[in-house]
Amino acid sequence: MRSYRVWHRTAYTYSKPVQDSVGQFHLVARDLPWQRVSASAVELDPVPGDIAPDVDAFGNAATFFHLTDPHDALTITATSEVTVEDPAYDPDALARPWEDARPILHPETPGAWRAVEYALESPRVRHVPAAAEYGAVSLTPGRPIGEAATDLMQRIFRDFHYDKTATTVTSSVADAMAARAGVCQDFAHVALACLRSHGIAARYVSGYLATQPPPGKERVFGADASHAWLAVWLPGTDQWLAIDPTNDQWADDRYVTVAWGRDYGDVSPVKGIIFTKAKRSTLRVSVDVAPRHDA
Repeated sequence: MRSYRVWHRTAYTYSKPVQDSVGQFHLVARDLPWQRVSASAVELDPVPGDIAPDVDAFGNAATFFHLTDPHDALTITATSEVTVEDPAYDPDALARPWEDARPILHPETPGAWRAVEYALESPRVRHVPAAAEYGAVSLTPGRPIGEAATDLMQRIFRDFHYDKTATTVTSSVADAMAARAGVCQDFAHVALACLRSHGIAARYVSGYLATQPPPGKERVFGADASHAWLAVWLPGTDQWLAIDPTNDQWADDRYVTVAWGRDYGDVSPVKGIIFTKAKRSTLRVSVDVAPRHDA
């Protein structure tokens, strides 16, 4: 069990004033059986006239805001204090054949109705043939779902190169498959396409991974980043096996979960629309995931 203070700042600046800004953010960590949120806060500068904390269709904390005062900068700062435990999985569920993790084909399985939407195509996770073929190598007949999902995770880690320049936020699964490169968002989308194209339910997870500085170096405040991984439905349970193909490991107590959905588009940290004559803008994101020793 580990405790963290998470700090996330998103700062926009514009070359001319923005007249109207409407947005939504997913920046508050979720309360979960293995994750307790003891405190959270989000501050916007300037303060919007309308701000509405809510819960979205996936159960995530989602806050909507509407800023109508002219502004040439917008800063959103979120903080959370969380305690995370290692998730405990039912060994019998991990041992079930992967074919059982297809809720559309097995609607009678307990929990299947909640998992169905995560087995379907989504805007950023198309079931492209290349992903189906790649996934089939891990999904051999009767293979346990825990073993199959782990094998897929390990293969993506080996076969795909982490490269921030290989893709953009709008890149598709087909793009990442062709390049065999990308970032955590791409690797999660690829894994989801590999699984869903065979009917398996799996969801996209966004959050943070606590990292350690190199030996002999001090922590640099604000040098962390958002992270993305995925979770695979374990049939007959409410459990989802969280796997991280970017780092070749199951998610443990170093992973802070913020939100989950079908893909990145459902849970992006900040999104919205602005009305302005500005032709240029800048975006700076700073993240810090600091261990708490007072918890």
